[in-house]
Amino acid sequence: MDQKFNEYKALNLPEISESILEFWNKENVFEESMAGGGENGEYVFYEGPPSANGMPGIHHVMARTIKDIYPRFKTMKGFRVKRKAGWDTHGLPIELGVEKELGITKEDIGKKISIEEYNEACKKAVMRYTDVWNQLTAKMGYWVDMRNPYITYKTKYMESVWWLLKQIYDKGLLYKGYTVQPYSPKAGTGLSSHELNQPGTYQDVTDTTVTAQFKALKSTLPAAFQAVEEEVYFLAWTTTPWTLPSNTALTVGPKIEYSLVATYNQYTFERINVVIATALISKQFGKKFVEVEDVNELKAFEKTQKTIPYIVLNTVKGEELVEAKYEQLMPYVQPYQNPENAFRVISGNFVTTEDGTGIVHTAPTFGADDAMAAKQATPEVPPMLILDENQQAVPLVDLTGKFREELGPFGGKYVKNAYYDEKDIPEKSIDVEIAIQLKIENKAFKVEKYVHSYPNCWRTDKPILYYPLNSWFIKVTAIKDRMHELNTEINWKPKSTGEGRFGNWLANANDWNLSRSRYWGIPLPIWRTEDHSEELIIGSVEELKTEIDKAVAAGLMKENPMADFVVGDMSDENYDQIDLHKHIVDDIVLCASNGQAMYRETDLIDVWFDSGSMPYAQWHYPFENKEYIDEAATHPADFIAEGVDQTRGWFYTLHAISTMVFDKVAYKNVVSNGLVLDKDGKKMSKRLGNAVDPFETLKNHGADATRWYMISNANPWDNLKFDIEGVQEVKRKFFGTLYNTYSFLALYANIDGFTFKEDRLEADRLSELDRWILSELNSLISAVDEAYEDYDATKATRMISYFVQENLSNWYVRLGRRRFWKDAYGDDKLAAYQTLTFCLFTLSKLMAPVAPFFAERLYLDLVQATGLASSKSVHLASFPIADKVMIDKALEAKMQLSQRISSLVLSIRQKEKLKVRQPLRKVMIPVDSEEEKNAISAIAHLIKNEVNVKEIELLEDASDILVKQIKPNFKVLGPKFGKDMKAVAQIIQNFEQEDIHQIEKEGVLTIQVEDSSYELTTEDVIISNKDIEGWLVASSGQLTVALDVNLDDDLIKEGIARELVNRIQNIRKDSGFEVTDRVDVYFQASVALEAAIKSNESYIKTETLCENIYIEREITDGNDVEFDDIKTSIKVLKR
Repeated sequence: MDQKFNEYKALNLPEISESILEFWNKENVFEESMAGGGENGEYVFYEGPPSANGMPGIHHVMARTIKDIYPRFKTMKGFRVKRKAGWDTHGLPIELGVEKELGITKEDIGKKISIEEYNEACKKAVMRYTDVWNQLTAKMGYWVDMRNPYITYKTKYMESVWWLLKQIYDKGLLYKGYTVQPYSPKAGTGLSSHELNQPGTYQDVTDTTVTAQFKALKSTLPAAFQAVEEEVYFLAWTTTPWTLPSNTALTVGPKIEYSLVATYNQYTFERINVVIATALISKQFGKKFVEVEDVNELKAFEKTQKTIPYIVLNTVKGEELVEAKYEQLMPYVQPYQNPENAFRVISGNFVTTEDGTGIVHTAPTFGADDAMAAKQATPEVPPMLILDENQQAVPLVDLTGKFREELGPFGGKYVKNAYYDEKDIPEKSIDVEIAIQLKIENKAFKVEKYVHSYPNCWRTDKPILYYPLNSWFIKVTAIKDRMHELNTEINWKPKSTGEGRFGNWLANANDWNLSRSRYWGIPLPIWRTEDHSEELIIGSVEELKTEIDKAVAAGLMKENPMADFVVGDMSDENYDQIDLHKHIVDDIVLCASNGQAMYRETDLIDVWFDSGSMPYAQWHYPFENKEYIDEAATHPADFIAEGVDQTRGWFYTLHAISTMVFDKVAYKNVVSNGLVLDKDGKKMSKRLGNAVDPFETLKNHGADATRWYMISNANPWDNLKFDIEGVQEVKRKFFGTLYNTYSFLALYANIDGFTFKEDRLEADRLSELDRWILSELNSLISAVDEAYEDYDATKATRMISYFVQENLSNWYVRLGRRRFWKDAYGDDKLAAYQTLTFCLFTLSKLMAPVAPFFAERLYLDLVQATGLASSKSVHLASFPIADKVMIDKALEAKMQLSQRISSLVLSIRQKEKLKVRQPLRKVMIPVDSEEEKNAISAIAHLIKNEVNVKEIELLEDASDILVKQIKPNFKVLGPKFGKDMKAVAQIIQNFEQEDIHQIEKEGVLTIQVEDSSYELTTEDVIISNKDIEGWLVASSGQLTVALDVNLDDDLIKEGIARELVNRIQNIRKDSGFEVTDRVDVYFQASVALEAAIKSNESYIKTETLCENIYIEREITDGNDVEFDDIKTSIKVLKR
């Protein structure tokens, strides 16, 4: 062993990362961490699979850092942590990317390009950037097994997914239904409700809205509304005018009051009578309308008038309007089924008077609530479906988002402008065209722009439609109570996500639309006869092969495409020879029990089901590794982590599948991270030019600084405003301080030959400073361990940072640095070396989960020089255990008091620009008790040394010297005391010193204002100190210090001497002298300089290892020095 501490020229975090990465690879450290240990059992982590068809961003560094921290920590705690990587290879992101590359749309698949060719293109595209992802994984220090990843397009994975779906089917939780569902025309597929609730899907848009006039058939109205000459219209408001041609009903609230209002149409000026909810008259009849009390005023209206009169004629309850009929608003086509039951008023409890007219335009083909209300009506209201050229019932909008040709002037046009290519976007949208037509036809009461929230497809970022789809659903509503119950067993970080966002989502969960009308994904393994009399779900390749053999025997298939597959052979070679994707299984025809042909249901499975299946499919369960799940070896997970958006994505599907199939949680602990925004809080994007390249960040600043900044800056679940300056600050303040502390130790330890070969000194042979830092260290071990166990790495990193910067560097090393310089290698110097080395050694372990590279470098350097440990890597070492015997809370409190006092004094110096090198005469500190006096007396020597003062005076009665003043804090008083504020303020201004002291000490004081008693707190007042001539005063809580800032001759001379020492030390360093080199120093003469040197010659010589001091009239080859009023030149020569 090379018994010497490595020394470095400068801190270079990227270089450290590269060298440690080499070390890990050479020594197989990661592999060893997964293979060995495990004395405390298994710790299970699930990797949420990324898609490798896109480049990683800086937000992936954040997410992967969180995933990396706790498995590293648990490995050090004696657990074996399997960390299987994965690739999410199916779904819209891949398909849309391939379509763009190939210059095709969904409609071209099967025509311009075969499904097989398309799927092959998807398969190639999906793994395009795996090398880049692998590079990022390595460079950022994320330990995950990339050599044996699960891949969702592999046959083994797909087989496990089929098995899971069959379990759900066998429990009666899978069904097919024709319902109105979210549908993405640009993606060409339906979406599940959890996809629709991904972050960013709902966006504020400005749409044209129409309050339409539906002409009532008077004879069907209640008698109270029939006694008018003019026509009567129902008013219904819609934010989607494109759905008006599909209107087949109007829905009213049975208990809502409706009014018949006489007025004029503001576009045609025709006299009309309108039906509207009484509560909404004022909203619909805005500034342009004025209410009158006499019908004659109404009749006298001229269209040149600025306002239009209206008068309420009568009112009825909604239940009296039910079954009233009206003329079809846009009569291009009629429902192909039971048109006689359409165009009538029905009842619905969902109708409110919050906005609109209290009458809901009902288009059952394009709204789930509409469809439900229409179905519940007696007789049922038909949806607006017509027969196409193949005699199939279809809605008026096709699957691309265009109106059918039957709609005359609107036929062939997209219902949303967002569906057009940018160059083809028309000036007027369909909504505007419809609004114009209705205005002309006296069918529009009001047309206006309206800002509202509308959902977009999570992948295409284009508006969705609610569309009638015949889809397969998982009956989540049947198990949502159990899902909610199991959720209470999960530890969510933050807790509010589990109880709020996720809990609420579970409580209101809808059935899961599993069907996807796409090509690249896992096919639904369901075969049905054409008359739907029989269906079969396949749960394994063996089962499929058997069923195909039956079909071949029945003459329905020529041969079995799975013939070469060997049942029971679990080798990859056996499975790789077959493919279960759509272009294969769509050609498979199975045989029903009655001999009929059964064809596969053409849809794919929702890709979120793929990812939610990974706990089982990654191990090819239940066909292999059965014990992993059945014996709870890898299920549930101990820990998972992803972005907060996954509460309605991966977190949800994991939980749903585990509940349905295994009736248990899928994971025990989950950390959800927020967004990574730019430094101004804006979302990062290439278009805005504010995206941060993760590779450049790691290259320039290193993985450790990036990771530490991300974790310590804010709680992971809060959005992070990523700022490179923050990374640089962490590098400078935390890693720079730690590096300098290690360099300080290495420098002096190498000079003295310290290698920790001596026995560890007992506590009674340590200085108070040593015992204090070791007490703080052991308290830190306990607190950091607890924070990691609680999945709170932010708290852990902040505590470690504070310890390094404030306790270890700014206090222990600063106050004890002379112990390392002294010549004698006795107990005191040995204690300093041992204590500092042990602190750094322990820190390397505490920080290892978050800063794996620097921690490793620090650990290896310390172990190489001292042999303190046998583990070849810090990540294979045991996590520190706090030595409770070494924790002395009284000593910690005493030292914290000295730090607080020093901080107050230094704050005065900083504020008044009084350099710390300039000694001052005295600090006065008021004390309240003998106990406080003794406590400060015991640490006075530390304070004097730290703040550079000669004397500390403790005042038992400072009332005559330190006078406090108080004034009201009006910002707080106003809201708190209201009308009594002035009286309270006056009482505060009249406070005596005794009152001020009491509120400071107790934090509260009761006052009397006439008959009322109030409690004042320190927040209600502003307390400050009155200035004392020649002194500066500062306070923090009950602690006050007064600093004497008067300078006498001796103090000034000593200040000059200290400045000279600093300059000489810098010259020694810049000249490359060794720390032990002795020197002669030459000064260019000046009166003030000579006097200062003469008074402090011994001090200067001792501090700088100077043998002789010479004062010359002129020095031409020295270093020019200037400070305060001193100008000189200094030359330092090695002896």
